[in-house]
Amino acid sequence: MLRPKLPTMPQPTGTVTPPAVVEPTAITPAAQIPSTAPAAPAPSRPVVQLTPGTALALVGGGTAVVLVVGAVLVSMLLAVAITATSVAVCAVVLRSLLASESKRR
Repeated sequence: MLRPKLPTMPQPTGTVTPPAVVEPTAITPAAQIPSTAPAAPAPSRPVVQLTPGTALALVGGGTAVVLVVGAVLVSMLLAVAITATSVAVCAVVLRSLLASESKRR
């Protein structure tokens, strides 16, 4: 009941043809053709020329990215500082409440 059933390999049906025999062939070298002078290789990449306008755009874009990333990092640091201050104030208030409660008894 709990034994798995293993699949059986099906037997080939019909006529089975034996594999074809491959016979080696002789390789004859082709006649050598005299080569001509090699042509100058084409440049693989086009040359990028920076005009003053594109250089100014790149500098402006880089400056904008730096300012945005800096603003995000400063705001995250400010959020962490505000959270730490509020947790510290809560700890001082709880400590004060617990100290005053123990003095009354």
